[in-house]
Amino acid sequence: MVDPTASPLRSFGRRKGRRLRTHAQELMEELLPKLGVGDWGLGIRGEPSYLNPQSLMPNPLWLEIGFGGGEHLAHIASLYPDIAMVGCEPYVNGISGLLKHVETNDTKNIRVYTDDVRELLATMPDACLDRVYILYPDPWPKSRHHKRRLIQKPLLDALGRVMKPKAELRIATDWDDYATWILEQLLPHPAFAWTAEKATDWTQAWEEWIPTRYEQKARREGRTSSYFRFIRRPS
Repeated sequence: MVDPTASPLRSFGRRKGRRLRTHAQELMEELLPKLGVGDWGLGIRGEPSYLNPQSLMPNPLWLEIGFGGGEHLAHIASLYPDIAMVGCEPYVNGISGLLKHVETNDTKNIRVYTDDVRELLATMPDACLDRVYILYPDPWPKSRHHKRRLIQKPLLDALGRVMKPKAELRIATDWDDYATWILEQLLPHPAFAWTAEKATDWTQAWEEWIPTRYEQKARREGRTSSYFRFIRRPS
């Protein structure tokens, strides 16, 4: 019997890769603590939801789940300096990559959460997000690992609660099987509506897009990407 109180399966792989270089380690120790989500009224691990007063949260607020090396998050933050950007990423080497972008560009509108995004979502108040990105989530291609895929009903339920009506959910993947999976999860979900009207609406990247390292790797390996846009339906 499944324990309903058990923590969900981890949807990401390893937390750390190659050893960080000296400056990257310095950024992890000195810059990262300054980019915590707490000063925006967002919860951190172990904090109950009542520590998240809505009055502290910036508006508008965008979230990127699994920002990889941080190139897309940093790019969007630079394009929209008045938008508050929260990036979630547990992979240490990816976090250090984002910190290099923040340092180089002196970025002021990024905050970082370094654990499972589902923990962060659980602490966030209702209808606080204006946009969410999920770019190239781990496809867990083996059938026995599909249960670890991030995009499933529990996550969509959580996003449906924290996203404002008409907020956008943008998802990209380079795995055809995962593209089908995404539609199977999103289309029947009552909180979201797919915006596509023609094939090019999901075969071409949306405006402001920059190719991430994962997309570049996919292209080298002969895989094409799908780009999905969903709108949070009115409550």
